[in-house]
Amino acid sequence: MRKIQMVDLGGQYEGIKEQVNSAIATIMETSAFINGPEVRSFQKELEDYLGVKHVIPCANGTDALQIAMMGLGLKPGDEVITADFTFAATVEVIALLQLTPVLVDVDMDSFNINIEAVEKAITPKTKAIVPVHLFGQCANMDAIMQLAEKHNLFVIEDNAQAIGADYTFDDGRKQKAGTIGHVGATSFFPSKNLGAYGDGGAIFTNDDKLAHTLRGIVNHGMYERYHHDVVGVNSRLDSIQAAVLRAKLPKLDGYCDRRRAAARSYNQAFKGQSNIVTPQTVKCEKEICDDCSCHVFHQYTLRITNGKRDGLVKHLAENDIPCGVYYPIPLHLQKAYVDERYDEADFPVTNQLVKEVISLPMHTELDDEQINFITKTVLEFVNG
Repeated sequence: MRKIQMVDLGGQYEGIKEQVNSAIATIMETSAFINGPEVRSFQKELEDYLGVKHVIPCANGTDALQIAMMGLGLKPGDEVITADFTFAATVEVIALLQLTPVLVDVDMDSFNINIEAVEKAITPKTKAIVPVHLFGQCANMDAIMQLAEKHNLFVIEDNAQAIGADYTFDDGRKQKAGTIGHVGATSFFPSKNLGAYGDGGAIFTNDDKLAHTLRGIVNHGMYERYHHDVVGVNSRLDSIQAAVLRAKLPKLDGYCDRRRAAARSYNQAFKGQSNIVTPQTVKCEKEICDDCSCHVFHQYTLRITNGKRDGLVKHLAENDIPCGVYYPIPLHLQKAYVDERYDEADFPVTNQLVKEVISLPMHTELDDEQINFITKTVLEFVNG
């Protein structure tokens, strides 16, 4: 059996090796390292794939979130609501801009932001909601957009984990994750479903005026060289990363299909286990339907409900099986974001999830032999 990896980027590279190497060689020969033809081509191809008017490439996913908030003109003291159960980058940029982060609980089935908690948290100071499409599945964007319209709020989608996912509205329409709110942000960190071979990110919007502002912000506030019209940052996607992303983009749907196939195999192996809760696709009647495009499984995350999660982490390591606990500490308990406004009673789901979640290897190169070994090892410990 091949060595099991949390993410097998080397195996994936073999399928695009010739195209990537050729593109990088051309970049080296032309020395078009920043904002070159590869970046412009990738921007247009991603716009076409997502069905969005504007893609603004940038240096990483954290910058993408920060620049999105800067572009919307949010001011110090403005409140921004987001999920307590996610990676710190989401709240980090809110704090960096001297906005006021407002953390709320999530749903148990999807791990995504809880709509009732969002509505309860809205005050006259609230200016934006940041739904995080965690682990590859969209938050409830029907309800979020309705709340935003009712209270005149911006919606900034954190799409770092769900690029390629489709969101199905209540009326049956479908739209790509990250393109539904006023602005979306994504990461091209190497382990993402669409990952570069270094850092990278992008911002999406259908708003022409906002797109113009964002394009200035990413490049020191310049639209004309040495003319600084807005306060900006230095955040650009380099040509080598764009070349890698161009090679992967046409394969993204196939990559997601392979992840869903692995998730179905995992779910089948764990079916009927009273102490294991498998991931739910909340927009589908089945857990993972054959044609489901609503979940792209950036992570395959179980809940272990019999108190053995930490023991399972150790047991998997002893059997050379990598895993991850995303996330072990709620954001409201992180030293950097502790706030006396928060009441532990408002975070029952998050406080339970951090004790139960475990993510198993999930990538495009998983094979049946590896999945069988992983699931057998999990089951022998959880049921032992």
